[in-house]
This record gives sequence, structure tokens and C-alpha cells, in this order.
Amino acid sequence: MKYLIAIIGILVVFGLTYIASNNKKNIRYRPLIIMIVLQAILAFILLNTTAGAWLIGGFSTIFNHLLGYAHQGTDFVFGGFAYKEGSTPFFISVLMPIVFISALIGILQYFKILPFIIRYIGLVLSKINGMGKLESYNAVASAILGQSEVFISVKKQIGMLPKHRLYTLCASAMSTVSMSIVGSYMVMLQPRYVVTALVLNLFGGFIIASLINPYRVTPEEDILEVQEEEKQSFFEMLGEYIMDGFKVAITVAAMLIGFVALIAMINGLFDLIFHITFQELLGYVFAPFAFIMGVPWSEAVTAGSLMATKLVSNEFVAMLDLGKHTELSARTIGIVSVFLVSFANFSSIGIISGAVKGLNEKKGNEVAKFGLKLLYGATMVSVLSAIIAGLFL
Repeated sequence: MKYLIAIIGILVVFGLTYIASNNKKNIRYRPLIIMIVLQAILAFILLNTTAGAWLIGGFSTIFNHLLGYAHQGTDFVFGGFAYKEGSTPFFISVLMPIVFISALIGILQYFKILPFIIRYIGLVLSKINGMGKLESYNAVASAILGQSEVFISVKKQIGMLPKHRLYTLCASAMSTVSMSIVGSYMVMLQPRYVVTALVLNLFGGFIIASLINPYRVTPEEDILEVQEEEKQSFFEMLGEYIMDGFKVAITVAAMLIGFVALIAMINGLFDLIFHITFQELLGYVFAPFAFIMGVPWSEAVTAGSLMATKLVSNEFVAMLDLGKHTELSARTIGIVSVFLVSFANFSSIGIISGAVKGLNEKKGNEVAKFGLKLLYGATMVSVLSAIIAGLFL
């Protein structure tokens, strides 16, 4: 039964994306089929094989060690009052490690290790997805550098890009998550779901972009010019990345305070007037999508509520809510977890358009205009990834 629901789910995602397509006649179906098959193979390996368990275990172990090192730093600064009564505040345990992970990313960038990895993985992907080298590079870079920082590395080409190519770059940035935040996700979700989502979203972004925004890149256009970072001393660079990580942590904390409080207030008002919370109401709206992702109908409303929470606020708020729903089955938790691992939410429209606008005002305004379509496509990526993962849970 779950296979039939998954097939229906994939067809629904493809149908909804096809309706919003910019150029239906230009869609190339062969790369789409190849990437769907690759998604299924990779999901099976990661979720259902010993090799996959070993890979995820290794990835998880590395991040556990990194989080342990990060906690030594936070313990030194906050230990006097952060750990009393045996509990650690969310800001300390989940958000502060972003500072340390950001510093590591800066070191790998400084010694040209990350640029080498990103460039050559991108070149391999471009042979599979039928897209340009720039689009493939950007997708990999987004998953490591983050949805705003990635545009700095391609700023030489931003001003020359036509609207359709700019859309694909922004779609990749919204569909993935940055490596600096992955450790924080692993504190709230099982690592196997985080890793699976990272891999599936990478290909899912290409699949949905190929449907909603199909085009061909000519050999003359298929040029990749990566902006070299300004030459700094090692410690200048390290200080900059540490401060960038701290800014991310503070920004996420501020967003959480605001969104959690607003959702609580709106829930209270809806409960007072309609005797149903706002999240429960959204749960009914999103329940059909949860069902085609493979969630049992008895749990679809709760799962739909978590999906809607992520969309209207952010993934951190939804992940915190997911941890409270101990009544959900392991399969539902797995499917919803995969859905939650992406930057597809309303606030990301502003973040991405703002990042592009900082480099090129005209292009930033273009991004703002297709912002809702960007979010629509990125949400379809999350739904597709959850459907594929549900096949093997």
C-alpha cells in the first residue's frame, strides 16, 4: 500500500509543479527519471543497508565529537549558570555550537579544501542533472556555505544571469541547509533523517527546478567563475567566521523568540474564538500532503500541523514541536523529520532576496518578485524528499 501511495504522491508533486512551470514544452524528462531513481537508490542505501548505517554512524560520530568540543567552549563561558538543575538551555546546547562549526568551515575555506570539493562534486552533478556548471556548483555550495553566503562566491556572475538561471540558484539555496546548522539539527532529530534529507534535497532541488523552470544552457553560457575571497591573514579570517557564526546563532534565537511567541498568541486567540488552535487548523489543510508523503491518516493532521509550522515560521520551531509529539509512530517521525530539514519558509524569501540585493540591487528585486514561486518549489522539494524517504521507513 505504501508503494502505491508513494507513486500517487510523486505524481501529485509532479502535477502541482508542472502546473506552475514557466515553459512546459522545454521540460526534459530523461534527467528527471534518472534523478528520481538515484534518490530512491540513495534513500535505500542510507536507510536500509549496513553500509548506509555505517556512513550515517560515521557522520554522526564526527558531529558528536565536534559538538563535544563546542560545548567545552560554551561551558567555559556559560557553565557557571547554564547547567544548573541538570538542564541546558536550548540557546547554549543547540545554537552556540554553530559558532564553532562556522569557524571550522572558515578554516576549510581558507586552505582551499572546501572550494575544491564543491567545484568537482558540482561538475559531476552537472553531467547527471542536465543543468549548467554554475547551477550544480551553487547547489553543492549552498549545502555547505549557507543560503546567503553562497551568493558571494558567484557574485561575478550574478549581474549577468538571466531570470531563469537566477531562479535555479535561489531555489537551491532555499531547498538545502548549511553545514554550520546541521549539528544543531542532529541535537533535535535522528542523524539518519538529517543526512538522508541533505542528500535527497540536493537532487530534489534539481528535479523540481527542471519542472518548474526548464531551460537549456548553451556551451557559451556554461561558465563557472567562482569569486576568490579577499586575502586575509589566518586569524583575521578565523575571527570573521566566528563572528558570522555568532550572528547566525543570535538571528535564529531572535526568530525563535518572535515566532514561538506569535504562534502561542495566535493559537490562544483561535482557541478562544473558534475552539481550535491555529496550528490544528493548518494541520487539516496540510493533512492530505502528509498522507501522500506516507503518514498514516490517523496521524496526518498532527504531521500537517508540523509541516505548516515550518512553512510559516521556520524549521527550528517545527523541530521543537515534533519533539513534544511522543505519540507519533517512528515512521511518521522519520517522514516529517526529512520534510523539516530545509530552509523552505517565508522568512527565507527575505533572506535570499536580501543577500542577492546586497550584491546587485536589480537582481535582488527580481528575486523578491518570484519569491512566492521560489517557496512553492522549495516546499515541493521537501515533500518529494519525504515521499522517497517514506518508501524505506
